[in-house]
Amino acid sequence: MTWFIRKIVDLFDALANLYYSRKYAAIAESMGLEESQVNARKRGFIVLQIDGLAYDHLREAMAKGYTPYMKRLLERRIFRPGFTATGKQSGLNASDWLNPKAQDAVLKLARWRCGLPSTTPAAQAGIMFGNNFDIPAFRWYEKESNTSVVCKLPGTIKAMQDRISAGRQGILRGGSSYVNMFDGDARLSLFTLSAMNSQHFFENVRGIGFLLLFLLGPLRVLRVIVLSVWGYLVDLGKRLVALFLPGYHRPFSVLSPFLQIMTNIVFREIQTFACLIDIYRGMPAIYTNYYSYDEVAHHFRTGSTEALKALRGIDNQIKQIDRMRTQYRKRQYDLYILADHGLTPSVPFKKTYGRTLGQYITEQIGEGVFTDERGGEERPSAAKAQFLLEELKGIEARLSERGASLVQATYRFVDKRLVVDPALRPLCLNAEVDEDTPWDLSKRGDIVVRNSGSVSHVYFNVTPRPMNLSEIALIYPELLNRLVEHEGIGLVVGREEGEAVIVGKGGTLVLNERVEVRGQDPLRSLPEPEQAANQLRQLASFPHSGDIIVFGAWSEAGEVVCFENQVASHGGLGGPQDYPFIMYPSELDLDLEAVTNAKDLYPHFAAYL
Repeated sequence: MTWFIRKIVDLFDALANLYYSRKYAAIAESMGLEESQVNARKRGFIVLQIDGLAYDHLREAMAKGYTPYMKRLLERRIFRPGFTATGKQSGLNASDWLNPKAQDAVLKLARWRCGLPSTTPAAQAGIMFGNNFDIPAFRWYEKESNTSVVCKLPGTIKAMQDRISAGRQGILRGGSSYVNMFDGDARLSLFTLSAMNSQHFFENVRGIGFLLLFLLGPLRVLRVIVLSVWGYLVDLGKRLVALFLPGYHRPFSVLSPFLQIMTNIVFREIQTFACLIDIYRGMPAIYTNYYSYDEVAHHFRTGSTEALKALRGIDNQIKQIDRMRTQYRKRQYDLYILADHGLTPSVPFKKTYGRTLGQYITEQIGEGVFTDERGGEERPSAAKAQFLLEELKGIEARLSERGASLVQATYRFVDKRLVVDPALRPLCLNAEVDEDTPWDLSKRGDIVVRNSGSVSHVYFNVTPRPMNLSEIALIYPELLNRLVEHEGIGLVVGREEGEAVIVGKGGTLVLNERVEVRGQDPLRSLPEPEQAANQLRQLASFPHSGDIIVFGAWSEAGEVVCFENQVASHGGLGGPQDYPFIMYPSELDLDLEAVTNAKDLYPHFAAYL
């Protein structure tokens, strides 16, 4: 009986390998992609990242039936030949194949801590390079060079990667990176900010017709078209409803609705297809990030129908990749499905209190104050459209005259609908601060506010160096008290001679060689106050964190006040934003309780190198 079952399994594997070999060999050859030269006997890994999905929200989505394949991965059992459930070697008999105690789940699900800030750039830098120092938020300001930094510009991310990777090996060396911020030293990158302009995924494709009809496959192209048109009609209907229901929230998009839907759906299909090709090629490491859930949940809440449908679409992509992984056995892969951070239900500060944080700060200081405040959406769709333009440039020269004219028309259509802030400049890494530079009190009214979800970094340009809280209190006597007293503000964090100081409504926490509490512990309402204190200490130590760091208040109802126009946010402290999920091979012994920051995952993935 055992022999018969094993022969059936072997036959199925052989047929699957034959099918995938013939199909993807032709595609890879036509794309000019060679098979990996890395030892195919060495086990590889695949990381599928779902941007913004918290552990609790994944469990809720599973219970509602929106992630059926991911749930199946936790429930599906595999037999480990020659071992009993206790791990002792044993003889193999037919009854073992039907014995649940002699089987393991394919994947385990666990919660982990992403650390501060709870953002994609900090998380990916930590996972891929084991270093996320001085990435204080999604957007910040560098006083010494008057530079606004936002983590959506390729030049900025490339400079950031050069800094954090110094002396470190990325976990994707020899592998592939798709739709990420950092490339992890990948050999091939597609739609990855730090690697834009280095290599185009489709640059060797022979003809735009082949790209659409053969490369993606007719059924895949049909699915893209149907989903895009249907999504556009649904979006149009909801916008019409919003005209008659003032309370109905329908966010405005910089891109046209159709272009936004197209970039989400087309990119999702292309990145999945790229992963399938890489499994055939035997690439040693593959990392791809699915953005759509995070993007939708920011505006419709995490449990909304729109967000859950986006998650269901991602679940289907995971199914395709895992099917290829398990049925084509050129290289054995470990599968990891994880999130970089979670999202916490939010109440916008401006909507609740009638003014932005920057406007409130201006009111407290008085006349003669100019507050430069910036926030806004991360807009992954806009970034994806920019990636699309770069790919079109890469393939235009290889097309016929008719194909090239089609590409040029598409390029012009997308380019006209992209908005890039000209005030944003690439990250400056070499600027030095002269500690002896005299203060310029004429700039007392020059204040910079950079909002990133539920955290805001505030800078005072009277000096290019970071300021102590005592210095801020001397120049702006009422400001700190007014901030702490505000109902929508949970914490104000600053520095004092190298020490981190955390101020809340009931007391102050000073973090030096020992923890000193004055009054009530301002972190007492958090589930893990000690972990939060350590993360805040690290954040305050970053050279480019704000002179003061303001955190939105969190409530017992599970909501956090955010400084952008979002109904679900991340970046700060409080609620599910701090606790993403990870699904990993059940046979691995991962101590996730020891993980307090994304960089703590780096040694595990680096061990595959």
